[in-house]
Amino acid sequence: MQAQPAVARTAASDIPDKEIAQRIATGDRSALVALMRRYNQKLYRTARSILGDDAEAEDACQDAWFHAWRAIGEFRADAALSTWLVRIAANEALGRLRKRKRRADVIWLGGDRAQHDGEEDPQMSEASEGPFDPPERAAMRTQMRELIEAAIDGLPAELRVVFVLRAVEDLSVEQTAQCLGIPQPTVRTRYFRARGRLRDALAREFDTCVDDAFSFAGERCDRIVASVLRRIDAETGSALSRPPEQG
Repeated sequence: MQAQPAVARTAASDIPDKEIAQRIATGDRSALVALMRRYNQKLYRTARSILGDDAEAEDACQDAWFHAWRAIGEFRADAALSTWLVRIAANEALGRLRKRKRRADVIWLGGDRAQHDGEEDPQMSEASEGPFDPPERAAMRTQMRELIEAAIDGLPAELRVVFVLRAVEDLSVEQTAQCLGIPQPTVRTRYFRARGRLRDALAREFDTCVDDAFSFAGERCDRIVASVLRRIDAETGSALSRPPEQG
């Protein structure tokens, strides 16, 4: 890639995905930073849902961005850029998972191992408001978020990654199927099974707190951006004129 003058970060942060990909392909470093900040949380959550480990998910996210940067010129917008990026992150995480060799069959992204029982779990009812004032409610939500994260970690890997993409990242069934390379009916089945298991563990508090699960700290986002840019500088022999802005 040939280095090009960087555009203002505020401008890059507002441009459409297709255009920002084109700018990155021409060497626009500010566009790359803007794209990473736009989708860092989505890629991190994807890797985290597969690996079940914060530090390893962060490393996988950095590698995924580096691979995406090297291949961005091949992106043809046949699918959404976010789907393309999530697929790269998922593949990177799955590759790391296989290398662990903790068990012969670490994760199965094809058809279900067992026949589904034919019953889909109904949507859970909205959690009712409790008799708490705002500070107490905030403390309760923090505690519930921790319980939800632990419960999600306890799901089988093939259920966990589908649940995180569908419920936490709010991807559609079609988008999730594209990201993981599995049929849409499989996505639906695994999603409902995951919800059923979590509902049993967390009951009515689940829907209230799920949006806060695996919150993405600004420090982690900055660390990933800085690490990817250092690797790019090492490969291209160039350096940023100034450090990336804080998120």
